[in-house]
Amino acid sequence: MADYRTETFKVLNGHLDMAVNIAGSGEPIVYLHSAGGFYWDDFLQGLSEKYTVYAPHFPGTAPGDPDAISKLEHIWDAVIAYEDLLDAIGLEQVTLMGHSFGGLLAAEVAAQCRDRIKKLVLIAPAGLYREDTPYTCADWCSLDFDEIMEVLFYDKEHPRVARRMARPEGEAGDLWDLEFIWTLGCTGKLIWPIPDKGLRKRIHRVTAPVLVVWGENDKLIPPVYAEEFSNKLPNAEVALFPKCGHEPPLEACEELTEKVESFLAA
Repeated sequence: MADYRTETFKVLNGHLDMAVNIAGSGEPIVYLHSAGGFYWDDFLQGLSEKYTVYAPHFPGTAPGDPDAISKLEHIWDAVIAYEDLLDAIGLEQVTLMGHSFGGLLAAEVAAQCRDRIKKLVLIAPAGLYREDTPYTCADWCSLDFDEIMEVLFYDKEHPRVARRMARPEGEAGDLWDLEFIWTLGCTGKLIWPIPDKGLRKRIHRVTAPVLVVWGENDKLIPPVYAEEFSNKLPNAEVALFPKCGHEPPLEACEELTEKVESFLAA
């Protein structure tokens, strides 16, 4: 996979270190990962061949720094931390992408930093909520491994899915479980029990062009939310991918890459 490097930047007035994985060259893209944690996949690899990709670990999920999550008490702490991160890296104008939990953060950051976000890509984002189509953090935080596989993916046998979710044997597998559960806990701390923390009141502030992406077979956050996001964003388009669940970067990598690159080039 990619020869990315990891650099650490201080945010929140020096009280928090954020680890950022960096690869490629060209125009900058900041990618915010899902509740499952950072994973360098084929999608990010492809982007890094044309752009400079910055993929930060959410605080508490970076290797060797689990206590960093203690610096964040609520969602607004995270938004300010990511805004500080853009300052620390020196990114005045940037394309921002986020997947699921990372999509919620990306939308919040875009509403806060409206003048510095050139384009916004939201991949099956959390953050909005409808009583007629509810979902909660328990839908992914309280499931066992087999249940998570069932709810995340349309095709559990897809090679990229198998590679991403390959659990090691023995003690290494126990450590894999521990890190995965801790990562879910770190992200869940800010959005439990329902990932609606007021984004609906701020999303109108997003001025950048937006691409909203969803898998047609998403069992975690229903595809109806693609329309919900696009209706609340003043300048948005929607792309739905068939035979795809909650993980378009894995199950629809080629289609997602083509759509994103076309959107960024427009």
